[in-house]
Amino acid sequence: MKLPHSLRRYGKGVLALFFCWSVAAQAQAVDFMPVADVKTGMEGIAKTVLVGDTISTFNVKVLGIMKDKGPSGDLILAKFSGPVMDKTGGIAHGMSGSPVYINGKLVGAVAYGWGFADGTIGMITPIADMVKLWNIPYEKEMAHQWQDGQLIPMGTPLMAYGFDRDALDYMAKKLPQYHYDMYDTAAANGDDVVKPLVPGGSVAALLVDGDLKLGAIGTVTYVDDDKVVAFGHPFLKHGSTNYFMHNSSIFTVVKSVESAFKLGSMGAEVGSVVEDRGSGIAGTVGRIHAGIPVRMVIRDLDTGKERTAYVKVIESSDMTPSLASTSLYTFLNKTLDRSGAGTATISYTITPRNTGIVPFTRKNMFYSADSISIKSVDEFYNVIDVLMNNRFINYDISDITIHVDVMEDKKTAKIVDATASPVIVSPGDTISVNVKLYPFRGTPFTKEVLYTVPKDQPLGDAVLEVRGGGVVPLPYVFEKQKYNLTDEIIRRLKTYKDFNEFYKELLTTDSNQQIVVEILDSGVSMVDSEGTSSKKTAKIDGVESNKLPGTITKKGNKDNLHKETKEERTYVNTDYIIQGDGQFNIQVMTPDKRDKMLAKKKKEAIQLAKMKLET
Repeated sequence: MKLPHSLRRYGKGVLALFFCWSVAAQAQAVDFMPVADVKTGMEGIAKTVLVGDTISTFNVKVLGIMKDKGPSGDLILAKFSGPVMDKTGGIAHGMSGSPVYINGKLVGAVAYGWGFADGTIGMITPIADMVKLWNIPYEKEMAHQWQDGQLIPMGTPLMAYGFDRDALDYMAKKLPQYHYDMYDTAAANGDDVVKPLVPGGSVAALLVDGDLKLGAIGTVTYVDDDKVVAFGHPFLKHGSTNYFMHNSSIFTVVKSVESAFKLGSMGAEVGSVVEDRGSGIAGTVGRIHAGIPVRMVIRDLDTGKERTAYVKVIESSDMTPSLASTSLYTFLNKTLDRSGAGTATISYTITPRNTGIVPFTRKNMFYSADSISIKSVDEFYNVIDVLMNNRFINYDISDITIHVDVMEDKKTAKIVDATASPVIVSPGDTISVNVKLYPFRGTPFTKEVLYTVPKDQPLGDAVLEVRGGGVVPLPYVFEKQKYNLTDEIIRRLKTYKDFNEFYKELLTTDSNQQIVVEILDSGVSMVDSEGTSSKKTAKIDGVESNKLPGTITKKGNKDNLHKETKEERTYVNTDYIIQGDGQFNIQVMTPDKRDKMLAKKKKEAIQLAKMKLET
């Protein structure tokens, strides 16, 4: 029976992984040498790769034992020599994990250099500490990295394949706690072929996989059946984790003023890195981690160019937001093939693993005069960050899909005028708000928004706000300035009783293309307290001739700024980013009083009309 092509290809992959396990299992027949048996003056060899997959050796001489100096215990101080060291100028980044053998026994892994010292002097992490990683209970994301001012982990530069340089700079700013250098790299012939992991061979721990790749390259220290240890020092020290474990092929060793490093490709995926701790990384061959798939469709509406892209990123509360947004940033730049101004419409869905939580879906528009790419990804980053770091539940993400349409035109429209009728109302009444919009270099047009007064709205004077969805009401801005409140303070003072309340508000957050009508919190007003007619024109920010349009009447306290967002707001969508806001003073009263007031106003209007006719 002939199998379909896809199944034949899958079968080959399974056979390749089985072959890797078989070769690895057969290759491992080595004893360990405990630190207690290591003596000054002992000599041995270390294994590493300088080019391709060919394993080379260099000489090792023990200088002494550094008691409890490493993040997991003792370290072995050693001197390295031989033609390999002559060629590289000393141990290089990427040699971390190189297995060291004395009298045929495995001692540990080359792991550290010593700052401001000869590059041929370094430290070895004992193998006994490394294999303990296989038996550590699962612990999600350790909080702090181990650091030592003198010991320098060898092997932490990040190799970046396919990333845009501006995007990598963006990621570095989002993750200042990780001080790794990043180098662009390339693909190598045979990267799609699964190869067995062997001691002294190269291995890569990836944070991003797919159409883009980002990760660190190091050396395999020891393999036992399907279990692997490498590096000899932490990569990110995330504790129990799920990085993507890949083959790696080395192009060359690049000499540097600070430290040489291996430049290599990140080849076929062979398993998962499941532990990242002080004594190194540990992984499992054949266990492929799904990560968080991120699927992107980006269209340049000016050129008609469309790009579909796919990556998967690791699941990490501090790194996932940056890795996902950096990937989007990269493909935006690649699709547009230009920098500068533009308008973007971005729609995205974040699907949680918990099927009891509805997926987070949002659409928004952005304009930037400087960089539309970076403007487009900021909110996307913030949403993932706030979801994964909420204080209520673990929000584990199953999948992310993104669609972005970009054009060079400035698609903004400013609110230049608005009227509301009636403004003498009772709870439950509907107010018609007509908003006049002036698009950038376009023809003005009017949009009607029907607003229903909440049934529990307190009686008395109230301020009705009309604004663009991305505009903070101007009274709130003045109130914030009055009390010298920063956005961070307001964010911290904002409280939610549970995840459902938090999630609901996030799902219903205003978008920039909306015209929003709502009643402002009591105690904050910019509208003059003059007599109210049945129809009123709003005071519009940026349109009124007053330097300070209206005045603030303070009745409450600063806590009014931190009330939960009202559900009783109405919005309509437009094809523009709406700018500006304005306010109406309305009167809320009982139906009988409303009817009497309206009748009185109607009578006064009729009398006024008669007087005008008589004159």
